[in-house]
Amino acid sequence: MSTPGARLFARLVDTRSALLVIVATAVWLAATAGVRPLMLPDEGRYVGIAWEMLTSGDWLVPRLDGLPFFHKPPLFYWLTSLSLGLFGSHQLAARMASLLAATLAAGGMYLFARRYRGSQVATIAVVVLLTQPIFYAAAQFANLDMLVAGLISLAILSGADALLRLEKGNPYHAALARTYGFTALGILAKGLIGIVLPAGVLLLWLLWRRSWRFLPAMLWPSGCLLLLLIALPWFFWMQHLYPGFFDYFVVYHHFQRFSETGFNNQVAFWFYIPVILLCALPWSPWFARVFSKTCWTDKDPSGLRSLMAIWLGVIVVFFSLPSSKLVGYILPAIPPFAYLIAESLSIWLDRNRVQAQRWYAGTLAVAVVACPALVVGVALADKVSAKPLAATAAVIFQPQDQLLMVDEYQYDLPFYLQSRQPAWVVSDWNNPEIPRRDNWRKELADAGKFESASRQAVLLSSAQLGEQLCRPDARVLWIWGRAQATAFLPWLTEQPPFGTSGKHVLWRLTPETLSRLPLCSGKPRNG
Repeated sequence: MSTPGARLFARLVDTRSALLVIVATAVWLAATAGVRPLMLPDEGRYVGIAWEMLTSGDWLVPRLDGLPFFHKPPLFYWLTSLSLGLFGSHQLAARMASLLAATLAAGGMYLFARRYRGSQVATIAVVVLLTQPIFYAAAQFANLDMLVAGLISLAILSGADALLRLEKGNPYHAALARTYGFTALGILAKGLIGIVLPAGVLLLWLLWRRSWRFLPAMLWPSGCLLLLLIALPWFFWMQHLYPGFFDYFVVYHHFQRFSETGFNNQVAFWFYIPVILLCALPWSPWFARVFSKTCWTDKDPSGLRSLMAIWLGVIVVFFSLPSSKLVGYILPAIPPFAYLIAESLSIWLDRNRVQAQRWYAGTLAVAVVACPALVVGVALADKVSAKPLAATAAVIFQPQDQLLMVDEYQYDLPFYLQSRQPAWVVSDWNNPEIPRRDNWRKELADAGKFESASRQAVLLSSAQLGEQLCRPDARVLWIWGRAQATAFLPWLTEQPPFGTSGKHVLWRLTPETLSRLPLCSGKPRNG
């Protein structure tokens, strides 16, 4: 029988090893997180909203160019704004929410697998997870996919831990409280899938284990109350401020977008099968061992193998149903995919250690090179960022300067310029095609419906722009657009560019230059 001192020492060793895993995970994932500019549109959009939240001081209403943006809940923006405020406005800080979620998901997988399957499976599972290119790259991508995937993973792992403790008669309320807490945060990260997917996985696993008698205990009233207190206040407050919020966020973005076919990225039902296999290389070929007789006849007293299989299946099927699919949606399926590979490798190591170690080490070496190579390759290939040109302009850009974008919205430009006020965006806002096309125009037009005054201030026609330019209090104006911007603003042909980068041109016009424009001639320049 172990003594209290021996048990305490064992716990300290376990805690130390868990901390080492978490620290090593954070260092590995962050190593290349700052080497590339923000990618468009996603990173530029979501970091831009977080930047605007930080600079405006409005932490309740997410805003895109000053307009309420209700495509997603606020958790990513809150975390990113906090990171930018603490660490500065650079790319690593902008990606901190994804890095944090990936680190916690990997740490949660390690602790759960070690407790119920042993340290060997736990270690291999984390190694496989962290060296799959899809997981590695998503951890360094500033959008909501890794955040919601991490929270869904933590909710499933905590819920499974609570059920296993409950079955053995051990204290389980702390694990169950974590489950409800992570679920609530998942809702604040991306809406209803934050609760639908963990609940679906755990319910199916509970039924598979024939443990339905524990279902009432899992539906813990205090946990439900905790979930409601964390998740609901923001949604109710937005509905109070904007009466059309519920219909737009819940009905349109959750149900219509899920069921309709009129959106971008329409692909076949089986799309995610090759995506997982390709994006998890070089580990994915090892998934074939999961179906071997030696794997499924090996003892699995805690039922983790069935949990991971159900988890993987539910995520793949759920996101395969809508016709519109994005690669990042499948991220919640990557942790169980990694676990199943790790368990099969661990069984092989136990039966044929020399041969298995050689293949495991070779695959790991390829993966360790492939992950950072992918990030560096993306950085070299990315030619649409505003960073090169914005970095030159940021040296003299002043907080009071006005930014104008002509017939496009460059999501990352305000962040790299450190602009602290919404840009004017000139386009044909009366075009009847805007509601039918899922792009930046529709995003801004939809957001403008919630605040008409803000819309009129930033979404301008060419004629309305003329009125703004000729105001007595005109400021330095920075104009961003492509060469064809002169079709909207013919007078730009007479203005020398401040700089060019790829297809984009940046102009800088002082108040004196604006006063000499033909459209402003004869108009007074003082109040």
